[in-house]
Amino acid sequence: MEMVVNAAGRRVPIRINGQAVFPFQGIGQYKPTGRMVGRPLRSCADYPADGDKVVPDIKTALQQCGLRDGMTISTHHHFREGDLVANRLFDCIAEMGVRDIRWFPSAAFVCHAPLINYLEAGVIHHIEGSMNGPLGDYCSEGKMRGTAVLRSHGGRWQALQDGEVHVDIAVIAAPAADRFGNCNGARGPSACGPLGYAEADAQFADKVIVVTDHLVPFPCTPWHIQGQLVDYVVLVDKIGIPEKIVAGTTQITKSPDRLRIAELTAKFAEAAGLIRNGFSFQTGAGGISLAFTKYLEETMRRNKITASFYLGGSNQLPVRMLEEGLIDTIIDIQAFDLQAVCSTRDNPHHIACGPFTTYNYHGKGNFNTLTDIAVLGATQVDLEYNANVVTHSDGRLKHGIGGWQNCLFAKCTVLAIPSFRDRIPVIVDKVTTLTGPAELVDVVVTERGICINPRRTDLLDAIKGTKLPLIDIKSLQHTVQDICGGAPEPPHVGEQVVAVVKWVDGTVLDSIYRVL
Repeated sequence: MEMVVNAAGRRVPIRINGQAVFPFQGIGQYKPTGRMVGRPLRSCADYPADGDKVVPDIKTALQQCGLRDGMTISTHHHFREGDLVANRLFDCIAEMGVRDIRWFPSAAFVCHAPLINYLEAGVIHHIEGSMNGPLGDYCSEGKMRGTAVLRSHGGRWQALQDGEVHVDIAVIAAPAADRFGNCNGARGPSACGPLGYAEADAQFADKVIVVTDHLVPFPCTPWHIQGQLVDYVVLVDKIGIPEKIVAGTTQITKSPDRLRIAELTAKFAEAAGLIRNGFSFQTGAGGISLAFTKYLEETMRRNKITASFYLGGSNQLPVRMLEEGLIDTIIDIQAFDLQAVCSTRDNPHHIACGPFTTYNYHGKGNFNTLTDIAVLGATQVDLEYNANVVTHSDGRLKHGIGGWQNCLFAKCTVLAIPSFRDRIPVIVDKVTTLTGPAELVDVVVTERGICINPRRTDLLDAIKGTKLPLIDIKSLQHTVQDICGGAPEPPHVGEQVVAVVKWVDGTVLDSIYRVL
């Protein structure tokens, strides 16, 4: 595999899975050219005149779509650990004897571990999408035949619209749908909230299959996805378990240290003048970020402050703030709990949207740059403020990017993280995998103090004279290494590139190597 050194100083391949790619050229340096891709032309004469697109089962829909070896199949992750469609889909594909599928999920979770059997059997060639748990381990150990490609949520939309990824068949799990294919995630027994991450698949795939367990009379409204984009509708017994949307990192922390991090982050935001009438914010799905939202709510209520908008994924905390008038509007791509699901259905000020408006870097602006403060997590930060969210210090692929990269473009980006995990320091000389460049990381908050990127002299000036525990990042590293007994062991990896991290503009930011 031929490699080059990109603008971030990282060695990256110039071809991935046989396709030429561009190395990262710096923030804002790569300029796209050409036009967005389009769907194949269709004729209404090829579809039932009565609008009834329902077929008996997923296998029939795949046959009607012309499924064959080597195609690209996409799915979405709005059910997170409660997804019941992706595994069932590949059961059908295997039964049909089809091989070498490129799976293009918006994310994969532990519940998708059974698909390792189909990777082993050759049904799935490789995965281009965020991977958690066993699938991440499988990839890290060099067992996948192709190279995994990790993209942010906005990067995924960019890849589709720019023609980097061509989806042959999109399979969309929809909690409510009519026979024409109009569908949404707001209603039905498996309601999961907005279907934002499936919008790009519906827009750009050659064929679109909607799988639902709740068929309603025409028209299904509100239509998150319009039936004009849909080829076939399949009714099954159950598409997902909404209770399992609340999985893993989507629960508020109970750790005293992590609660202190959240409180310090809120105090920093207040002292820096970021919390004021009309401000906007976004938080990640991690326990610390959720706790920050709780402290932020208390600060806003105490000071009689109203936020103009919250940019989601949403959960019960911003939903409560919306209902109490502390937030004017929630702009939301996915729901992280059942309260958020209900809010998107019932509250007109809780607006469902997709990554095209919020995150897509190759558009005429996007909403995340309008956000005043974003509070996120990370697995590692180095002394230059580069950050990693996809691998641990051992080099194993453990997390997806999600919208993390896209959120870095907020006016102030804060990484609220513990100074060590399992006695492994989080502040390192050089991150194992570069996921976010230092220019876009403004503040690091740990239980031992607050580090501000020297580039942000405005923030340093804003908190001058306060009692906040400001600390130099190098000093923090030394302190934590003393506690943990030294720096973490470097990862034991080989030369084989098993995955790459794309930047939001489609260029290659870093490589992930096989763990030995």
